[in-house]
Amino acid sequence: MKRPPVTVSRYDSVDYLTTEADITAYLEAVMEEGDPALIAAALGDIARARNVSQLAREVGMSREGLYKALSGAGNPSFATITRIMRALGLRLSVLPASKA
Repeated sequence: MKRPPVTVSRYDSVDYLTTEADITAYLEAVMEEGDPALIAAALGDIARARNVSQLAREVGMSREGLYKALSGAGNPSFATITRIMRALGLRLSVLPASKA
């Protein structure tokens, strides 16, 4: 018996970042991992869910520079990350690490 072909659709996190609650939950989950490249990439996803061109203007970067900084291969400075977060209407908070 021949099986029907499997249909797979492309997954993109941006498709699910439609509300502030979605964005906050996504970024919190990524921050728990503690991987700077993953955090930058997640900010890139959030930027794509919003208007990248407008965000680049607010941050004072070119659109291409913003994409590069927030790619998995980018290495943005902490100052750049804080400017991007501020422009996205987000802020960093510090909480004590829980003991597992």
